[in-house]
Amino acid sequence: MMSNDFEEAFGNFLDRTEYDQAANALFEITRAAFQAGWLAAGGQPPVPQKLFQLVRPGETPPQDGEEERDEQQEKQAP
Repeated sequence: MMSNDFEEAFGNFLDRTEYDQAANALFEITRAAFQAGWLAAGGQPPVPQKLFQLVRPGETPPQDGEEERDEQQEKQAP
């Protein structure tokens, strides 16, 4: 077990913006390397997904799959 001084200094280090930036960069590198291996092994590329959708007040948000059906129907309409 480390000293309280060490734990406090480490906690302060983890709270810094520089740590967040470094951790995000490592995550992005790791994900890119995994994706490259995945694709090289014949895996399918990830499908882009919506993270969120804005809904106007009074509107009912579409249920899963509803929006895709609406888009397909719009494409088929003359």
